Amino acid sequence: MIDLNTATAQELDAVSQLKGHGFEIVRYREERGRFDALRQLDEVPGLTGKWDGAETEVEVRSV
Repeated sequence: MIDLNTATAQELDAVSQLKGHGFEIVRYREERGRFDALRQLDEVPGLTGKWDGAETEVEVRSV
């Protein structure tokens, strides 16, 4: 499983539902802080509703 809060853009791009959005996800995380839940992926520009199914490969680990 890939942690949404520590993954690189390349690691995120390797997840088919997130492909091409790794850079935006990392930028969102750097600007707004850690993700608390996967549903916050809907707030990443261009990713709303497109990440369904990523739950099998991506998680948000608590600190």
